[in-house]
Amino acid sequence: MIVVRDRLGNLDFHPKHPIVVQTCEELLSSEAGLLLLRQFDHQIGFTQRIADGIQDPRAQNLVTYPMIQLLRARVFAILAGYVDQLDHNTLRSDPVFKMIAQLTPVAPDTASQSTFSRFENHIDAGSLLRIRAALVEAYLDSFEAPPRSLLLDLDGVDDPVHGKQHLAFYHGYFRQHQYFPLILTCAHTDQVVMASLRHGTAAATLGVDSDLEFLTERIRRRWPNVHIRVRADAGFGAPLMYEVCERLGLTYTLGLAGNVALHRESESLLTQAVTQFEQTHQSQRLFRGFWYQAGSWDHPRYVVVKCEANSCGTNRRYVVTNRRGAWVCPDACYDEYAKRGESENRNKELKCDLQMDRLSDHRFRANAFRLSLHVVAYNLLARLRGEVGDPPEVEEEDLPPEAWSREARKRYENRCRREDPLGEGHPCTWRLLLICVPAWVVIQKRRVVVRISSRWPHQHWWSQVADHLACRPCVPHFWTG
Repeated sequence: MIVVRDRLGNLDFHPKHPIVVQTCEELLSSEAGLLLLRQFDHQIGFTQRIADGIQDPRAQNLVTYPMIQLLRARVFAILAGYVDQLDHNTLRSDPVFKMIAQLTPVAPDTASQSTFSRFENHIDAGSLLRIRAALVEAYLDSFEAPPRSLLLDLDGVDDPVHGKQHLAFYHGYFRQHQYFPLILTCAHTDQVVMASLRHGTAAATLGVDSDLEFLTERIRRRWPNVHIRVRADAGFGAPLMYEVCERLGLTYTLGLAGNVALHRESESLLTQAVTQFEQTHQSQRLFRGFWYQAGSWDHPRYVVVKCEANSCGTNRRYVVTNRRGAWVCPDACYDEYAKRGESENRNKELKCDLQMDRLSDHRFRANAFRLSLHVVAYNLLARLRGEVGDPPEVEEEDLPPEAWSREARKRYENRCRREDPLGEGHPCTWRLLLICVPAWVVIQKRRVVVRISSRWPHQHWWSQVADHLACRPCVPHFWTG
């Protein structure tokens, strides 16, 4: 029985019964769902791998809070929506966060804001590089079998700041003081493979060459024959990108900004689309490919143009590609490029749901580390989401999804969102259905019991994840650098 202590007030709005609000001395938490994610982390050894890459300059005989404990506290707090260091002044007494740190629920409070501030600001460049490598190796380990191909999406994400953070500059296009991180995601697994913090006025392609070279070397060291494809918007349509992709043997499909020469080449196609729309009063999408060489290019490259005409007007878009078959099926090449919009949902999850834009440390290096913490939190959730997802059966079983019509794909994707909220859900959905679970923590002689209300409406989602974790082997991967 919960022991009631002080009374916090009486409420008299109820017509039949007065409501009394009181405190109690029992161990209560509102984040019990984090225990499932902590179990999954234990099984894959994810946060341990990241912590192994962080140099700890403290005298170990004087350490009160180990590095792995601080890392896990920050990562799991971000998953629950507590993104600031100040939040830990409250969370330090939460019994669930103590259990995440492998402490007993009645152990002394964990670290406070000042400790986490020192934790983030002590990070050195070598630790950041090791964390980057650990994230890539963890991504490669997430595949059960060697993939035949990998599809990677590049994007620059505006990250507004509201203080005087180091290297945060005013960007004229976004009209704000900001950082401009480079995010590289995998379309197959939804994981963030790499994330690099850049100064606020960085060009979209800054650092892309070194990041792609590092990643390609790691991938091909593991799987020499894997086919690597890269997609990015027109901000990356620059000679540097073409040259590094061609040098590394990558297949690329990159947006290309229109100009007078491209418009002249595609004018007849646009006229045809307008004529067909006027005759049929139905939206028209026409495609064509041609070889093109800009003045800054050292040789011609293949360009695909899409011309649209509908009731809203006309629209022309270009992509440059070395994808095989683009000259045979330019429409398929462009549609495959357009699907990169799904990767922007991953960036939205990272920026909005996990609040990556709260990089409030003063030092640039500390903010780069904080960006890595958000990526670790996101990837932990993305990997579990990929494992427990239960998509509905396909409607067109005789054809692979790649061969479906646009309408069939859209219908199936909508079904997945309705019927598979864990597999398709963003972090905010996971918090609603699984993470933010009120619980009563009871300490018994040989175990700790976490009691959840039998009237909680989302028990079946908890059971789905718990059953999966109960059958999953615990095989941590240890990385040595």
